[in-house]
Amino acid sequence: MTIIYFDCYAGISGDMTVGALLDLGVPLEHLQAELAKLQLPPNSYVLSISRTERRHVGALKFDVAVHDHHTHRHYGGIDAMIAGSSLPDPVKERARSIFRRLAEAEARVHEAPLDEVHFHEVGAVDSIVDIVGTAICLDYLGVEEVYAAALPLGGGFVETAHGRLPVPAPATAELLQGLAVHGECGQGERVTPTGAAIIAALAAGTGHRPAMRLERIGSGAGGKDFSDCPNILRAFLGTAEQEWCSGDGVVVAETNIDDSTPEVLGYVMERLLEEGALDVFFSPVQMKKNRPATQLSFLCRPQQLDSLARLVLAETSAIGLRHYPAGRIILERRVEERQTPFGPVRFKLVFDNGLLLRAAPEYEECRRIARERGIPCREVMEQVVAWQRAGGGTQ
Repeated sequence: MTIIYFDCYAGISGDMTVGALLDLGVPLEHLQAELAKLQLPPNSYVLSISRTERRHVGALKFDVAVHDHHTHRHYGGIDAMIAGSSLPDPVKERARSIFRRLAEAEARVHEAPLDEVHFHEVGAVDSIVDIVGTAICLDYLGVEEVYAAALPLGGGFVETAHGRLPVPAPATAELLQGLAVHGECGQGERVTPTGAAIIAALAAGTGHRPAMRLERIGSGAGGKDFSDCPNILRAFLGTAEQEWCSGDGVVVAETNIDDSTPEVLGYVMERLLEEGALDVFFSPVQMKKNRPATQLSFLCRPQQLDSLARLVLAETSAIGLRHYPAGRIILERRVEERQTPFGPVRFKLVFDNGLLLRAAPEYEECRRIARERGIPCREVMEQVVAWQRAGGGTQ
């Protein structure tokens, strides 16, 4: 699996991100051709790249010269433009998710409905190019997962279209919630709203370096040259390396709940499974003050942890979860449709090194047959299993 790790020691912005990705080998001509699919007004912007230095360290600088100074664009219009373009679906999905996170942050800051969030003139075109450009470059590089270092908070003040604001700017601060941050850098805006939105929307994890086989490094230069460190975003591109104890790696997350009803817990289980959890289960536990409670546990991929944890925190009374990595040793499984006395039925087949160990009818199939024929589900399962054991399922 191809992954990328953004080393944000100096911060991150939209142009730094695109610059680092172009430095990894994405042709500027490809980026220009794909951006043209958005059908922005002709000659509304011009892209350019140049080699530069920050504190004597070389990097690629990506610039957008904007000529469209008269158009105010609302979030809804930008989202519709991306969705209606001929860009590949993965590019559209990534770009739209980034813009949505950015618009949601702006909506919270200004206490306005999402559809009323608008981007001022130059900022609108700039943001569109940086955000959609990031998605285009990631798609070109075949990146499947994104990781990032902890983000610097910066300090001081920044001049914006809304006046002088503290750093991190309010929208940036909203986007940083849930991400790993640090205060080791000096003054100045180190993370822009666009940069924060890219990480908030795409990163499977922040604050740790993933195990990877490193293939290439790209460096994108920021607009300023800070005195405390090179203002450069480094992008490490490579292949994910196994960092789990054995077999297939997952995350186990759990929380103890003593004041939610069975109905709520049942609903949360359904929602977790719908959103991609690998398994969900409940265990009876005894909490402090001798209160009986339920431990809610779920298994998921590392990149799913944040979204599934937020689902649990939103739907239950839990105020936190604990999680840890776990290894799995799993057998090969596949689903195959077979003809039975009840008609076509899907079977789950389990193999060990290519050897078929067992085949069992899917429960939902037996349930469907039982409802259609008005017979107990137990009888359907027993008859299908008996037919299977008698050799009826031999292929």
